[in-house]
Amino acid sequence: MPAAEPHGESPARNARLGPSISISEDDGVPGRVPRRVAERRRRRWTSAVRKMVKETGYYDLLGVRPGATLDEIKRAYRRLALRYHPDKNPSEGERFKQISQAYEVLSDAHKRALYDRGGERAMKEGGLGNRGGNSGFGSPMDIFDLFFGGGVRMRGRADRRGKTVVHQLSVSLEDLYNGTTRKLSLQKNVICRKCGGCGVREGAQRRCPKCHGSGMEVRIHQLGPSMIQQIQTVCSQCQGQGEWIRPRDCCLTCNGRKVVREKKILSVHLDKGMKDGQKITFHEEGDQVPGLEPGDIIIVLDQKEHPVFRRSGDDLIVKREISLADALCGCRQVIRTLDNRSLLISSQPGDVIRPGDLKCVPNEGMPVYRNPFQKGKLILQFQVKFPEPGWLPTDRLRQLQAFFPPQEEVMATEDTEEVELSDLMSHGGPGRRPYAGEAYHEDDFEDGVRQHVQCQTS
Repeated sequence: MPAAEPHGESPARNARLGPSISISEDDGVPGRVPRRVAERRRRRWTSAVRKMVKETGYYDLLGVRPGATLDEIKRAYRRLALRYHPDKNPSEGERFKQISQAYEVLSDAHKRALYDRGGERAMKEGGLGNRGGNSGFGSPMDIFDLFFGGGVRMRGRADRRGKTVVHQLSVSLEDLYNGTTRKLSLQKNVICRKCGGCGVREGAQRRCPKCHGSGMEVRIHQLGPSMIQQIQTVCSQCQGQGEWIRPRDCCLTCNGRKVVREKKILSVHLDKGMKDGQKITFHEEGDQVPGLEPGDIIIVLDQKEHPVFRRSGDDLIVKREISLADALCGCRQVIRTLDNRSLLISSQPGDVIRPGDLKCVPNEGMPVYRNPFQKGKLILQFQVKFPEPGWLPTDRLRQLQAFFPPQEEVMATEDTEEVELSDLMSHGGPGRRPYAGEAYHEDDFEDGVRQHVQCQTS
């Protein structure tokens, strides 16, 4: 007996609605129904399932509907995991972690049911603790390796890369202060465009005739009557490569070497605030080798010593020598900056500058890397130049002394011996090294530069 037509859906109406599709009996509609009706029912069913789940964040991450099957979830994870794997997209590590967490939850029936009822909050409040005591998520890499059977595809990429080449680039302090672009010329191996990296002309035979491309050959040794020994060794003709090119079949461009030497010009952009020893990486710009991914070229900055300024982090240090009168009565000096500006440095009258004192000017140091509008400090280390002996007549010393605080009177007793001072350089003695006061200032500066710096604010 033929099956009855569903109530309200005649064959004529089905013909108007277009082609039909099959719906399984799990949907509650046996037989065939029009495609529009099926899509309408599927949308109603998806909407009902979406209302039953508390959150859809993990489903949205994988791009599947809340009622998706396990096979659909696996296909979605496979596609997204390969796209956002850190080896392929290093900047998408957080996205890869979120995708792995979503797959870990939705691929497990217990975790998925828990997530559908309580959302991500239920997962964080210990819902996973019922599964072997693990209350957190697994490692994204472990999930990836388990899904792809050990993760050999991604982990083997490092073995298929060429060598990384390191070049040193000498730069000046002005280059690091102002930023610039330097041209670096180098020679690199490039796969021959004529032969495509095979090393032979088109149509020539590359397989080794001795080992037939295996790279190994078998040698037989006669040990005695009816006794032989087989030894497997590396092919002596192709040296284990499996390929052997006759001289007449070599590519005329690369002479069978598969690569040619070419000149490469790299534009090295120096950003403001870069530091000595900083590395700039040019990905896949190294030597090309057939069958391998090109390696990287790493440029290491080597800062040349500057005759005036010395760098300390984001600060610039400069030594200035002033006279005794400037140290006591105030000084005014002009400093030429690394970007050819002139700074007028002045101290207030009455502000005594002692030998080795450190003063600073805010926001006149080195630009901060990747934040060039912010700068460090310009630190001035003062050295006071004292007058030579006899610079002032003896009769006028009394007049000069009147401007200074009164001297402390020292009373000499009967057992006091009076001695005179002399220069240490003239009485160093044999085997002794003269003392250099400047060394003490250097040590003190290196140890306490941050504690004793005073910044000029006006």
